[in-house]
Amino acid sequence: MLRIAGADEQAFRVLMNRHMARSIAVAERITTCNVDADDIGQEAFVRVWNAASSFDPGRAQFRTWLMRIVVNLSIDRCRKPRHRPIEDAGDIVSPDRDAIQTLIDDERQRMVTAALAELPKRQRAAIALFHMEGFTCRESAAIMQLSEKGFESLLIRARRKLKARLDILLGDQET
Repeated sequence: MLRIAGADEQAFRVLMNRHMARSIAVAERITTCNVDADDIGQEAFVRVWNAASSFDPGRAQFRTWLMRIVVNLSIDRCRKPRHRPIEDAGDIVSPDRDAIQTLIDDERQRMVTAALAELPKRQRAAIALFHMEGFTCRESAAIMQLSEKGFESLLIRARRKLKARLDILLGDQET
């Protein structure tokens, strides 16, 4: 980070190559939109570049600091009214898979995505960080600027709300 604070573009490229994919994945899980997620990933690294000199390794690891930026940008993006881009319209059914199973899988995924989208932003972020991105409870709490107990409580509420919604959407058959 010291090299980046000194405007070392090569060090910045290395950092981006190492962390961009995960940043975009976290953003997409929170915003449920891959176009927004790409924008957020780029914006997060613009902020890293601009704020590199203020990074304090004594307060947080770089990854935790970056994910905090990504989560905050994602939550902010969710607050804005948005139009879904054409890229999010869905995929064409692959001819090499059983068409009926593909439709079932796609519909199930759509229901899970819809249920996640209905969660409050912070609960969605908690599910995304812990269950989808594999951060530990401690790391997730640090990213969201919560105590571990506070994060655990948020995660429990998110799981309950998600399960209740999926029970309704899936007819209590799979949750």
